[in-house]
Amino acid sequence: MGVERYVVEAVVLEGRSRREVARSTGLSKAWVDKLVARYKDGSWEALTPRSRRPMSCPHAASAEIQAAILELRHQLGADGHDNGPHTLAHHLRQLFAGVPSVATIWRILKRHGEVIPQPQKRPKSSFIRFEAALPNEMWQGDTTHWHLADGSDVEILNYLDDHSRLLVASVAFPTVKGADVVQVFHAAAEDHGFPASLLADNGAVFTGASRKGKVLLETLGVVFKHSTPYHPQTCGKVERFHQTLKRYLAKQAPAQSLAHLQLQLDTFRAYYNHHRPHRALTSRTPLVAFNARLKAHPAAPQPPTHFRVRKDRTDLKGTVTLRYLSRLRHIPLGSEHRRRLVTLLVAGRHVRVVAEDGALLRELTLDPARDYQPLGRPPGPPRLGHHDVRQVATIS
Repeated sequence: MGVERYVVEAVVLEGRSRREVARSTGLSKAWVDKLVARYKDGSWEALTPRSRRPMSCPHAASAEIQAAILELRHQLGADGHDNGPHTLAHHLRQLFAGVPSVATIWRILKRHGEVIPQPQKRPKSSFIRFEAALPNEMWQGDTTHWHLADGSDVEILNYLDDHSRLLVASVAFPTVKGADVVQVFHAAAEDHGFPASLLADNGAVFTGASRKGKVLLETLGVVFKHSTPYHPQTCGKVERFHQTLKRYLAKQAPAQSLAHLQLQLDTFRAYYNHHRPHRALTSRTPLVAFNARLKAHPAAPQPPTHFRVRKDRTDLKGTVTLRYLSRLRHIPLGSEHRRRLVTLLVAGRHVRVVAEDGALLRELTLDPARDYQPLGRPPGPPRLGHHDVRQVATIS
């Protein structure tokens, strides 16, 4: 109120010309007249800058819609569901004909102190987002921990479709084991079809070689992918889903048993897939997005890889034998390795022959059409037989 008070004092107390005061302060004479009139009507308090907000706005959201927005936000929040502007707009369309835009809903929430702006967050344009092009093109799998009412720790195994965010499985276990991962995967595939690939982190239940999980997926034609170690952003969709799930569980009564927790998971899964709009899916539900396109399928199943370790001794010609596809295969090493003890490391068609001291003598991929495998050396000068020697001697 500095310049306003100066103008009024110059005109009222000092008796200066209004035109002169306007010229010296850079203000218009009309504004000087208005300030003096305000002072005469309401003293110094009348000089306080007034709001420029209009007295009425014909297109503003009605009081009924604003009350419905606040009530719906509190109700969804109490149930542990997402209650952001996009979700509120989705539910309001089922109650009212004219629904405000998402931005307007956000401003109404801000005006009532329901949201707090967070300008420190990274802008959306800085994120590099990946999404599978088709449903069942890739599933993401991961486990997360939760506690029952008695404090005992349990684990929840979740499988999520990367394209549609459809929650294809959510099952609770005391401790997730490798057999549980396989069982839940097959149960989900019976309802939704097998995915073309599966993305998981480096947890033991997904990477344990003794469980033959990778071999099992190969027989189904499913490509198995691992996330980068110590980089959970690779499985970002299922990792973010854990937050949504736990927010819902935190609003429910503590589960008294594993069966009680599973009932809560099934209830949430039905709401999440059928009713909850997803911002990344243009406010569609995961089930609608899953059924909107043709499904991807696994590639042609690959035969399982068999691993063997076999010890043997080469014959007088430096050849070792190996049975493959019910036929005996002869693998030559060279005459310099005759009668030598060797170890054969076999992985399907791939064979490595190692000496006793660990030196690699030969590495090859078996040709199923040949019983006698080639030596694998570059061709040298042709060797002459007895008939060729006699011909050379005759010519000489």
